[in-house]
Amino acid sequence: MEKLGGTSEEEEEEGMDMDVKEEDDEDEDGRIRAMVAGAVEIGGGGRYFLALPDLPQESGDRADAPASASGSGSGSRRSRPAEEKERTKLRERHRRAITGRILAGLRRHGNYNLRVRADINEVIAALAREAGWVVLPDGTTFPSSQVSSLSLSLSLSLSSSPSFAFVGRPAAAAAVAIPATPTATAAPPSPTPPFRGIAPAGALRTLDHPSGRLKGVFTPPISAYDGHCRSVVPVAGASRAGEKVADSSPLIGSSTDSGNDKQLMDLIPRMPDRDFAGSPYVPVYVMLPLGVVNTYCELVDPDGLMEQLKKLKSIGVDGVMVDCWWGIVEAHIPQQYNWKGYMHLFQIVRDTKLKLQVVMSFHECGGKVGDDICIPLPQWVAEIGRSNPNIYFTDSEGRCNPECLSWGVDKERVLLGRTALEVYFDFMRSFRVEFDEFFEDGTICEIEIGLGPYGELRYPSYPVRHGWRYPGIGEFQCYDSFLQKSLKKAADARGHSVWARGPHNAGSYNSQPHETGFLCDGGEYNSQYGRFFLGWYSQVLVEHGDSVLFLAKLAFDGSSIAVKISGIHWWYKTASHAAELTAGFYNPCNRDGYAPIASMLKKHGAALNFTCTELHTLDHYEDFPEAMADPEGLVWQVLNAAWDVGIPVASENALPCYDRDSYNKILESAKPLNDPDGRHLSSFTFLRLSPVLMQNHNLLEFERFVKQMHALLVFTLPIKFFTYKPATTSYRMHYIKYFVMVHESNLANRLIFITFSLLCALETILLSYRNEVFP
Repeated sequence: MEKLGGTSEEEEEEGMDMDVKEEDDEDEDGRIRAMVAGAVEIGGGGRYFLALPDLPQESGDRADAPASASGSGSGSRRSRPAEEKERTKLRERHRRAITGRILAGLRRHGNYNLRVRADINEVIAALAREAGWVVLPDGTTFPSSQVSSLSLSLSLSLSSSPSFAFVGRPAAAAAVAIPATPTATAAPPSPTPPFRGIAPAGALRTLDHPSGRLKGVFTPPISAYDGHCRSVVPVAGASRAGEKVADSSPLIGSSTDSGNDKQLMDLIPRMPDRDFAGSPYVPVYVMLPLGVVNTYCELVDPDGLMEQLKKLKSIGVDGVMVDCWWGIVEAHIPQQYNWKGYMHLFQIVRDTKLKLQVVMSFHECGGKVGDDICIPLPQWVAEIGRSNPNIYFTDSEGRCNPECLSWGVDKERVLLGRTALEVYFDFMRSFRVEFDEFFEDGTICEIEIGLGPYGELRYPSYPVRHGWRYPGIGEFQCYDSFLQKSLKKAADARGHSVWARGPHNAGSYNSQPHETGFLCDGGEYNSQYGRFFLGWYSQVLVEHGDSVLFLAKLAFDGSSIAVKISGIHWWYKTASHAAELTAGFYNPCNRDGYAPIASMLKKHGAALNFTCTELHTLDHYEDFPEAMADPEGLVWQVLNAAWDVGIPVASENALPCYDRDSYNKILESAKPLNDPDGRHLSSFTFLRLSPVLMQNHNLLEFERFVKQMHALLVFTLPIKFFTYKPATTSYRMHYIKYFVMVHESNLANRLIFITFSLLCALETILLSYRNEVFP
């Protein structure tokens, strides 16, 4: 990239080592003109050009200003600050309009994946990547020769026979286990094409590849072992339409320029994964299906479940998690509990020598993504709710949500003479007595206490049944009579009875923060009233958790207990963190809203179970750039809030995942790299057991993940081997994929593995040579 020329009164471009031509706008009779022409040199002389139109004359400029007044221009500016501010605003408006037209043209005609509000840095980075340079997220730019050589070597090693691809260390083994075959020769470097997607004829062969979406702009992931390192590689088309030469390079993305039959590909070599041998052991549990016990409290398909549990045990899974539904066990009559189906289930789990995590589910099942069944609250509770809907959470429009009981009835005797806390305690005490033998022999290792919708400690602020869709901010849920009474009491105690109301300008379920007066940047959430209301709203959440956990410690004395916190990551990059506020997490940019929750859990010795550890910020940015989501930042904040007070932290995935990138992201959060305190997750629960997980390729990938969580050294070793057939006296080639697990990452085991790899490679080469000489 030679240079980027432009006109400006600011010299920010000098820091980017670009030549900037400055012209004083006073020298052109008051007319503001800006012309930005960028030329990107590519390889053999091809260039990209961006020409911007002249700017219109500003109304505030004087047409009769002398052209030679540059010497006195600075003094004129000092004497007219208001006029200069207006001129600056107009100039900035023109620049934004030009930038918008540039981005629209690149997106429409150049297939660049630029966001609507991309700035000039992103445009320059896109052009630099197109020219064959590598641009890192921090702006570091360097030629792609080193990355290209790495990609070429990986491509040849994967397409050659035999091939050994190590995913993990040791590096020495990987170096010696990728032999070069006589038939595999590197293609000579081709000149870089002069235009996007165009290359000289015959420079490279056209590759067979699956069709995919063009990715003209790529931002490398933050994680060092996140699984992707991309470089854009131009590929020439065949000499005639339809001609293709097979090649086995791992090409992921592709595009075809109309009329030229040219292609641009994204080459994605997989970088070595991090070696987790010797890291802390993190138990892995699998959540059982929601309907494993039906509404009649009968175990569904015990034989099929037994087979699935045996498979999980064979790959090293530590245990399973299961929901004990309040709506099933105490469905018809208060304090009459039916545990029959769960007793059968627990016996099967014990027979397979797996551990049990049990969830006390005091909420409704159904309505959430992934919920395939409906389990409502007990029938006798629903009857009370029909006559007194205030036992449920209520929004500002008076709509009740029967997912769970309002926290306002925790100490109100509205449930046939009992409070909600007494109902929860009776249920937990009955469970502890019924399954005493499973506690005594250690089969039940942890109890998770449901504290809200979906078993999470939060308000039901984004119910799908009321029309919420991602990434809406949700609504405050404090308008039932019991919570309104609590709010009025808090306002009177503060001396401001007028504050005994919810915010009237907080938007609706699908609003965005900037569309509201309460949650926008600089909005009323940060006023005296806003801080009072949000403090009370979040304190009700903490007090509910504190009260229920106090009773849970009494019911499960001596057993480990945990609480699940939801990962509300959308709008995390805004000042107000609007979606978190409506859910009860008082976590704006100037306050840590998770520290009080962590302190409350510390008081009761409870672990924190957090979700969304598998999510990538970049993925959410690509799919929903307007959501301002940051799941990685949220995970880091919550985990550190818990670790700072010294409580165990467990995790589970928010959405089903079966790919290696998601598993690597979980591993990154479970075992932070180079953490000075050696902190790590206490356990991980996979969501959830299903036929998809039991598919061979998904189960193999999951097994690899389990071994890494268990701190085992894992190698993925594809090997070609030959099977002799006496009937035809010929050889057949087959691919197999197996895992070599070394429990101790010591030198002897590594040497044994390297020797084994060399012997396999030598044998395969000799057999290949024999086939060529003696067909």
